[in-house]
Amino acid sequence: MAETKLVIVESPSKAKTIGKYLGPGYVVKASMGHLRDLPKSTMGVDIDGGFEPEYVPMDTKSEIIADLRKAAKQAEKVYLATDPDREGEAISWHLKELLKLPDEKTCRVTFNEITQRVVSESIQNPRNIDSALVDAQQARRVLDRIVGYQLSPLLWKKVRRGLSAGRVQSVATRLVVDRENEIRAFQPKEYWSLEVMLNRVGKPGSFAARYHGTTKKIELENEAQTDKVIADITGKEFTVTSVKRAEKKRTAAPPFTTSTLQQEASRKLNMTPKRTMTIAQQLYEGVDVAGEGTLGLITYMRTDSLRLSDEAMAAAGHFIKNRYGKDYYYGKPHVFKTKTGAQDAHEAIRPTHVELDPERIQSSLTKEQYRLYKLIWSRFLASQMANAVYDTVAIDTLCAGHTFRSTHQSLKFSGFIAVYEEGRDEEGEAVGSPLPDLQEGDKALATDVKKEQHFTQPPARYTEATLVKAMEEKGVGRPSTYAGIVSTIQDREYVQKIDKRLSPTALGEVVNGLMLERFQDIIDVEFTANMESRLDDVEAGKRQWKTVLADFYKQFHQEMLDAEAALEGVRLKVPDEVTEEICEECGRNMVVKIGRFGKFLACPGFPECTNTKPIVERMPGRCPKCGSTILKRKSKRGFAYYACERGADCGFMSWDVPTAEDCPTCGQTLFKKSGRGRMKPFCINEACKDFLPEDKRGYYKKAETAKADGEAPAKKTTKKTTKKTGSKKK
Repeated sequence: MAETKLVIVESPSKAKTIGKYLGPGYVVKASMGHLRDLPKSTMGVDIDGGFEPEYVPMDTKSEIIADLRKAAKQAEKVYLATDPDREGEAISWHLKELLKLPDEKTCRVTFNEITQRVVSESIQNPRNIDSALVDAQQARRVLDRIVGYQLSPLLWKKVRRGLSAGRVQSVATRLVVDRENEIRAFQPKEYWSLEVMLNRVGKPGSFAARYHGTTKKIELENEAQTDKVIADITGKEFTVTSVKRAEKKRTAAPPFTTSTLQQEASRKLNMTPKRTMTIAQQLYEGVDVAGEGTLGLITYMRTDSLRLSDEAMAAAGHFIKNRYGKDYYYGKPHVFKTKTGAQDAHEAIRPTHVELDPERIQSSLTKEQYRLYKLIWSRFLASQMANAVYDTVAIDTLCAGHTFRSTHQSLKFSGFIAVYEEGRDEEGEAVGSPLPDLQEGDKALATDVKKEQHFTQPPARYTEATLVKAMEEKGVGRPSTYAGIVSTIQDREYVQKIDKRLSPTALGEVVNGLMLERFQDIIDVEFTANMESRLDDVEAGKRQWKTVLADFYKQFHQEMLDAEAALEGVRLKVPDEVTEEICEECGRNMVVKIGRFGKFLACPGFPECTNTKPIVERMPGRCPKCGSTILKRKSKRGFAYYACERGADCGFMSWDVPTAEDCPTCGQTLFKKSGRGRMKPFCINEACKDFLPEDKRGYYKKAETAKADGEAPAKKTTKKTTKKTGSKKK
């Protein structure tokens, strides 16, 4: 048997794409993420022995490990082709150690984009594993393990069992709590606006003007000031004193970094950072494109760089000139400066083939893949396009010493806006209504005067997008961690999302208060940012990773001892969440409690009143059996199912999700498959000609029927019938 070359990547999708490019002579296998990690049951770090970590093979990966060992033994060379970041480097190092690969047989390769050219070039130019990158990842992993395994038991004893603490997540929670405290402490300030509608004297045309000030801009603070201005101008003539016309240019936003991609996907696509990164991973690893085969559609999506390759900028310029005309091209490669402090290890996020415009390959992508790819493609192309040009005019009119201003802008040349315009977290300034052709000295009279009271508003709560932006600005976390942080603080119920805005829960505020009082370094934004800089120094070879851990642990260990002593015998109470549900026994408002199987409603009058009830969510639609309300419930294993409110008296339950739509044929409620993706509603009425059998709803097996008592069966473990990438490292 001829010797082969083994390439190990992280996911089957990536393996499929790379295997197609390399062809015969190469065997490409997936590790499915990490194969070795710190043990789950113990800390796994010898603190007294110089912070030496104890890595163990993962129990769930024994078959994969055996298969890779066999393949590695037979291979002439082993190429470790995990992702091009710290964690990917660490996975390659773990693979080398776990598979006992000798140095002369081991090659490390990385792909900033998974294309034929880059894969071939990388395979031809392997390198050694970067020990500094591995050390930086080990330092982060051990640091977070120490904090989590020592802080979490303290939270169990002093707040509530089952809680967990994280280093960077605690700082993110603090940002949300601090913003909430700012909102609570905010004192509204009154101000007034004054607008007049002016008609030109002797000429046609009217226009609106807003009060600006006297010799300088003035804010009208109360109604008395506003009425004084109105009294001064009543019945008097206005004179145009200034007409300023100008041409204003807007430059396109730079291509995406990890942070800006997550922000824009949140604003425009309503995607969570975690979901954004999952879909981006799929686009990076490869998608089957009709007529093209399997292609990696975007470059690596964990980056803080704005750098673009010369080839990519040249290709974009050629595409722009051919499709939109040379006037729409920037004129030269548009280079953006990466911010100070960025790692700049990879290019910005861009399409690998700019000629593959989103509409051309839409049929080969899922809805989410198409929307995210279009966002990335459009932003990159726009970054190389000409400025947008606006005609602007600002007109000042004077009356009784008071200046009123009118503004308007109109688009003269669309430039990059023809392809893409950046989203905003807050509303922008109004462009104003079109204005007549006014000249200095023109006269006008007021036909209407409108005054309006306003109050300053508190700072807005963070959205997921603005929280990611704040973390990036403050140096908290790195591109590979933003999504996980935002997801974790919600999963741990320290932060909740209401109307797309993040606010702290009562639990989050109690835990944050404890951290502020006893662990000021852990929860300090500046300290955390400095720790990220130290990890960057480890990556650059400027610091020893164990020295960084030792410096941190000395202060942290003392804080742990002090906290244990100060909180001896203390139990912190988390305020109950009061609901509008009324207790049938005593009339009190019921509160949310947490038990072994999750949240439930309980009467606050315990022990006098012991009434409890499950928390249920009313769903749209009607029970197909009896027409009653459908409730969302959870099985004993925690899986959601949907059942009639009458329970066993009716017996209806389903894993499929009821919708607000009715079947046009039989009139019964339509259902849809649970989960994400394109969810087309279907009819479950067997007597209807539009009935869709269960085996055609996208599941492998027919769902088990509900038990007679109304309890849902245990959730079956199935695979999706759609394409699926391998599990991503965490």
